[in-house]
Amino acid sequence: MTPEERARRSAEAMWANDRASKWLGMSLDEVGPGTATLSFEVQDHHLNGHDICHGGYIFTLADSAFAFACNSYNQTVVAQMNVVTFVSPGKAGERLTAVARELSRAGRSGIYDVVVTAPDGREVAQFRGHSRQIAGQHFEEET
Repeated sequence: MTPEERARRSAEAMWANDRASKWLGMSLDEVGPGTATLSFEVQDHHLNGHDICHGGYIFTLADSAFAFACNSYNQTVVAQMNVVTFVSPGKAGERLTAVARELSRAGRSGIYDVVVTAPDGREVAQFRGHSRQIAGQHFEEET
């Protein structure tokens, strides 16, 4: 099995049970070893009192991209710590895209950066996630 096939199968297994990302309206656009891209359209119910996308939804989009990136090796991995910096507002009707990439993976720990952008190319948020591998796999692999 190639690393790309492993990443795809891991993502398919996770996506099948990811009710939160689906409920929010996300789509899983791309996945590869240590990488993932997810997106969603900012709708009225995502807007806060300032009439911009609530930061919690932007964080959730970035966190989901992070999750698919760090789980792309068919090992069960969870978040250990995440930090987000909001750079510009997400606006109603925009499709926000979160691109996660692996920076470091050693032992059971990993570090991933996620950039959330708007369709015009501006950065909406920067996210850094620290991951921790736990017991389990997403699918049975033949050895």
